[in-house]
Amino acid sequence: MKQTIAKKRWFYLIPIAFITYSLAYLDRANYGFGAASGLAKDLDITAATSSLLGALFFLGYFFFQVPGAAYAEKKSAKVLIFWSLIAWGLLATFTGMVTNVKLLFVIRFALGVVESAVMPSMLVLLSNWFTKKERSRANTFLILGNPATVLWMSIVSGYLVESVGWRWMFIIEGLPAVVWAFIWWKLVNDKPKDAKWLTDKEKSDLELQLAKEQEGIKPVKNYAEAFKSKPVILLSAQYFLWSIGVYGFVMWLPSIIKAAPNMDIVTTGWLSAVPYLLAVVLMLVASYFSDKMMNRSAFVWPFLLIGAIAFYASYAIGTQHFWISFVLLVIAGGAMYAPYGPFFAIIPEILPRNVAGGAMALINSMGALGSFVGAYIVGYLNGATGGFGASYIFMAGSLFLSAILTVWAVYVAKKDSSKPAAMKMSA
Repeated sequence: MKQTIAKKRWFYLIPIAFITYSLAYLDRANYGFGAASGLAKDLDITAATSSLLGALFFLGYFFFQVPGAAYAEKKSAKVLIFWSLIAWGLLATFTGMVTNVKLLFVIRFALGVVESAVMPSMLVLLSNWFTKKERSRANTFLILGNPATVLWMSIVSGYLVESVGWRWMFIIEGLPAVVWAFIWWKLVNDKPKDAKWLTDKEKSDLELQLAKEQEGIKPVKNYAEAFKSKPVILLSAQYFLWSIGVYGFVMWLPSIIKAAPNMDIVTTGWLSAVPYLLAVVLMLVASYFSDKMMNRSAFVWPFLLIGAIAFYASYAIGTQHFWISFVLLVIAGGAMYAPYGPFFAIIPEILPRNVAGGAMALINSMGALGSFVGAYIVGYLNGATGGFGASYIFMAGSLFLSAILTVWAVYVAKKDSSKPAAMKMSA
């Protein structure tokens, strides 16, 4: 019976979660292609302003993470994501219709605001449906929407820009989210008890297992107490630094590749897709073994360290050896994405359900802030230095520090969780 439940959950929920996050990621990341293919020139945008526009999304994304998670936990992730889908689809479409920079500033910030609820709400939703032994894989299939989207978006966007221009690229890629909102509403349930496709026994078995997992977790009263815990603070700092590397990479990879000699936009699209192909493979491998071994840290920090080394090596080799440098960038990109599933499985295992969603939202919001810093400073360094070397070092350093913080945070969490047991033994 348990196997039947597992199969049903995976087949019903994971494709829906994947497509939803994929559409969200499409409508935030395609700005890099617009910027590299005429948007900046048509709207007379300077390099510094283009960097700010690319980064502004993450500033809006930063402010509304925790309120979104609170709504998803206390009311409904289904409702919140439904309205978010409609709003971000329309905003992404309007990006293709702008005629001045001021309106583009508003749209980029607003897009960040409406998409801010998606990640924490999805993580809350999956934690209501998947057990501890499954959570890393469930999270990974959700977040696979990130690299998998960039994989096909890089190719499709390149062809769209070539054939219909950057404006129609935004319009065509924005509308599917609006259509998908109504499919989402029809198919998704917030909790197992609401699902018509599960039997009563299947519902009770799953709810019992999820409730049992909460028994060994130290109680936490509210968000304020959770946010002050040392593991949450350390993981927030870690994700801030990690996101600097990831989004500096995502936003500026097309421009880095296009700067190579004799490079056209279609070839840029194909080459930009390669790191995300590796990322998909590594994410699946890391999440599988993380769940199998029930070890999270060992599948986070080593990949971040590899990413840091690959970035630095790419810088050291230099642009005169483009293809070697490019291979190292592919390794850096794949390694940066690999740990997402295990990383987001950490919080539900150290905090109770009443605050886990809020803590994940806080961490994700710090990631958004890191994304803003990464996208802006990488763009600024590229413009100020006339090359990509300084930004490579910046991203490499950020990833190196995030690897160290991962080990520290998990060590502190384990130490904290052993305290109640030790106190009981001494009593």
